[in-house]
Amino acid sequence: MQGGIFAREDGASCQDPPGILREESVTKARKWNTDIPNILPHERVFPIQIGSELFRLSGASISSDAPSYFSQFFQCQLQQAEDNGDDSNAIRTLYIDRDPVTFRDISLHLQGYHVMPRDGSHFVKLFADAQFYSLPRLISQLYEESIFISVGQRDFQVPREIFSDPGNSPNYFSLGFAVFFSTPTEVFPGLNREGLLRPPSIIPPAVPNRSADTFTEILHLLRGYPLHIKNEDHRAELLRDCKYFHLKGLEQKLIRHSITFNLARNRHEITLRLDDVRQSGISVVSDPSTPPPPELSTASFSPPPVSGWVNYARPFVDDRAYELVLEIGGECTRLHLSSMRCEFFGDGKTRVSRLFEVIATKLNLPTSQPLGLLMKKGGASSQPASPGNTPISEDWVRCVLGEESFVRLDGREWRGHTSGLEDSISGNRSVATSGDEGDSGGGLLHPSQPSRKRRRTEMSSGGGEEKESWVVKTGQWRLRVQNARNGKGGIECVLVAVKIDAVSGERGRNMQRLFLAG
Repeated sequence: MQGGIFAREDGASCQDPPGILREESVTKARKWNTDIPNILPHERVFPIQIGSELFRLSGASISSDAPSYFSQFFQCQLQQAEDNGDDSNAIRTLYIDRDPVTFRDISLHLQGYHVMPRDGSHFVKLFADAQFYSLPRLISQLYEESIFISVGQRDFQVPREIFSDPGNSPNYFSLGFAVFFSTPTEVFPGLNREGLLRPPSIIPPAVPNRSADTFTEILHLLRGYPLHIKNEDHRAELLRDCKYFHLKGLEQKLIRHSITFNLARNRHEITLRLDDVRQSGISVVSDPSTPPPPELSTASFSPPPVSGWVNYARPFVDDRAYELVLEIGGECTRLHLSSMRCEFFGDGKTRVSRLFEVIATKLNLPTSQPLGLLMKKGGASSQPASPGNTPISEDWVRCVLGEESFVRLDGREWRGHTSGLEDSISGNRSVATSGDEGDSGGGLLHPSQPSRKRRRTEMSSGGGEEKESWVVKTGQWRLRVQNARNGKGGIECVLVAVKIDAVSGERGRNMQRLFLAG
């Protein structure tokens, strides 16, 4: 080899050494990464004292991450010497009152080494000093590094993009630790950089009052891996921390639900608890197979014929809506058999009322009061929580039991529309097939004119009492929207029973009580 010329076996010569790629795209990237701008003389050494330690860096090292605090200072020194005609090599030492231990890593970065934060404390020191020294390349590198977070006295290294999925941002971290989730041009939000003597003190993100084990499982889920949920208590822990960290997308994936295909109805269904229903997921899908009734309400507001079912899609998760099967538990429902109406109590009544308000909004139904009056009173939420304060129901919600509805009464299957009812399963009005005009359900069972009645009188200290209502411990209902004939408005929402677990009275409830363990 002479003058950089390499000989080949065939006698020809080439200027590139063997074994090294010389593709244009590779050489451009190599040149972009290794070429150092001529901001300062590369061969000259410049003294920098950080705290009590003196560092000597070449002009090449300082120019490798410039413009910066260092390059501008020494450029001014050289310019002054040139203006004064001073050819001496005397350059004043730059003194900065910062941590020399942290600057050792910064000097390694300037010399071409990759510096990786070791923990949260090391990260915030590098982060603050990189901003203070205005080192653009180090700042960019740190913004691509993972965030170090301490949860429950345990350190975590979390990729920045892990919280960027739909529904998971903004969250606790991006709002509470905005300085770490901002952009390089918006660092230290709200702080005036002009005249800043030193950066503000920063502590690593820390959440000491949450479980480290639970956060580990949340990160596992955020990375896309499945997680075995051991029991409902385990699910509740995950959901509690998802709500705490405002990870709404992950929360929707974790809520208790069931998505199945109902072959008999030829529809996909989603079973969801009342507590987990969110406004943005509700929709009403028309049912063209069921014709509307011939007569409409004569109220002042006469909507077009409506017949449909309430559907639901979990926000941020489902890409399509499914027919909703709503599960209402907590013994908050009383089913009145004589009128076939459901009366709700407590928190369940409030949630049902809010759900009906959302359904009415989806149907573009008018409110019962002018908008100005509602706003003056604090909006619709200022009214008492009751389904009767919505345009689609009365205080007691209309419900329907059909032949396909499964009812367990006092722990045993109840067949109110059959003649083989056992004597021990009584105390209620039976439900039979009816051609009641007020029911536009088509084939649904309604007890307004039952063909067979079974009554049971339980003697108490006050005498006899006819039991005409059930307490529904847990019920699953479809929500049907249809034109109302006898209601207060033109449209009503009807609860169509799918599965019900009820008790006929206090005795039936006591029968299912459990003794305390131990």
